[in-house]
Amino acid sequence: MKSFLRNSYHCVLGFLLVGLLVANAVAADPNAPLDVADYDGVIRVACVGDSITAGVGAARGKSYPAQLGQLLGDRWEVRNFGNSGSTLLNKGNKPYQKQKQFSGALAYNPQVVIIMLGTNDTKPNNWKLKDQFVADYLDLLGHFSKLEAKPRIFVCYAVPVPGKGNFGINEAGVQEQRPMIAKIAKQAEVGVIDMHAALADRPETLPDRVHPNTEGAGLMAKAAHAVLTGK
Repeated sequence: MKSFLRNSYHCVLGFLLVGLLVANAVAADPNAPLDVADYDGVIRVACVGDSITAGVGAARGKSYPAQLGQLLGDRWEVRNFGNSGSTLLNKGNKPYQKQKQFSGALAYNPQVVIIMLGTNDTKPNNWKLKDQFVADYLDLLGHFSKLEAKPRIFVCYAVPVPGKGNFGINEAGVQEQRPMIAKIAKQAEVGVIDMHAALADRPETLPDRVHPNTEGAGLMAKAAHAVLTGK
């Protein structure tokens, strides 16, 4: 009898240990889906970015953050902190950290932050500072990681730039940023959303070769929704 109880105890203990290890592994995975049960009230989501995030190119009210909010439903509140022309680079021609949307995003104290910056950084006058890209991205992440809400943060691979691009924006720079962003995500332990893959085979959704139209913004919203919810 004692042997049976001892074996049962060890069995239960083993199951508990395995469960704890699995839970810790999920918690440690920066790309693990969010569980709404872990949050009281609505989950505040801040979408940080440039004109693509702001919704230029899409119909009014159909930016990717707006469509993401519709997909996520009532338990989530998605706010758009996009600023047209902004760069990730702090010495770029229009640094995001100097825009009112940046201070607004911090004041919102979000529980989730989605960042897609880098497109405007590919312009030749900005990309000459590419050696500062990783450090400036980590600097931006640091501001959000210090917030009281301790948000889950996701960085995005920027959408593709078909053909010859436009406005000085080009695909070569976007591709050069990919390993940099992967390095940033690993170092900062944040999640990744691949907006590039979402539109890679759909150049028609980028009619000016930079800004997604309403359909393209919808595909971006679906990509973000899949990462946030696992669905």
